[in-house]
Amino acid sequence: MDPLRAPPTFSIVIPAYEAADSIGDALASALGQAHPAHEVIVVDDGSGDDLEAALASFADRIVLIRKPNGGVASARNAGIEAASGDFLVMQDADDRCDPSRLAALAELASARPDLDLITTDIRFTVDGEAVGIFRDQNPFEVEDQRTAILWSCFLGGWPAVRLARLREVGGFDEDLRTGEDWDCWLRLIFSGSIAGLIEAPYYDYAIDSEGLTADRVSSLWDRVALLEKAAAEVELRDAERRQLRRSLRHQRSVAALCEARAGVERGGSRRRAARLARLPGLTAR
Repeated sequence: MDPLRAPPTFSIVIPAYEAADSIGDALASALGQAHPAHEVIVVDDGSGDDLEAALASFADRIVLIRKPNGGVASARNAGIEAASGDFLVMQDADDRCDPSRLAALAELASARPDLDLITTDIRFTVDGEAVGIFRDQNPFEVEDQRTAILWSCFLGGWPAVRLARLREVGGFDEDLRTGEDWDCWLRLIFSGSIAGLIEAPYYDYAIDSEGLTADRVSSLWDRVALLEKAAAEVELRDAERRQLRRSLRHQRSVAALCEARAGVERGGSRRRAARLARLPGLTAR
C-alpha cells in the first residue's frame, strides 16, 4: 500500500476528575511533543478540586470541556464529540508521554494507512520509578487480533484511534465503569479495524503502591461484564466463541478469587471467602 503524503493529525484527550495535583505534568508532556498535537482537549468530569487553578498556565493552549461527573467513558465520549483531528489519542490525567510518542505514532500511521488503532508499549511506574513493561505480560497480537482481543486487551488502554471509526462504533460504553477501553477496541476489531504497535515504551502509566482494594475487585467483575456483552452482541466464529468461553471462565475465576482475598484482608467472612475459593476452575492468576 502507498504511504500517506502527509501525516495524519492527532487530538489528545485527557479526562480529568479530581486531578489538580497531577494534570500539570500530564499536560506538559502532551504539549511538549516533538510532533505537535492538532489539539489537546481536557474534559473536566465534574471535579470538585481546584482543577481550574491547575489548568490556568495552560489555558491558551488547550480546549477545556466541563461536564457533570459521568465517569471516564462519558468524559472520553465528550472528547470524541469535540475532537477534529484524524486520530484521537488517549491519555490519563496522571500519566506522561515521552516527547517522541506522537512522532512515532505519526510515522506508523503514515506508513500504514490501513491501521485504525496505533499504540506504543507502556511503562508502568510507581512513585516515578519504572517497575515493568506492559508487553512483557501482554504480547501484542499481529496475526489473529479477533481471537486475541477476546482473551486480553493486548493494546492497552491508551492507543491512538481513528476518530471516524470511533464515531462509527458509537464511542465508549458509558454503562461500563471500567473496561470501556477493552470493550471499544473489541468492537472496533470485530468491525474490521486493524491495530499496530510501536515497540518502544513511550507512555508512562502511574500505578499506586497500595494492595488489593474494593475498586480492583469491581474492575475485575467489569471485565466479566464486557465479555458477557460481547457474547450477546458480537457475531463470532466457532473458534472465537470457544475462546470467549475460556476467557469468561478465566475472568470469573480471577474476579472471584480476588473478591475472596479482599474479604479476608478487610476482616470479612472467611466462610464466604472459602466458598468463593472453591468455585470450579478457580486459579490464583
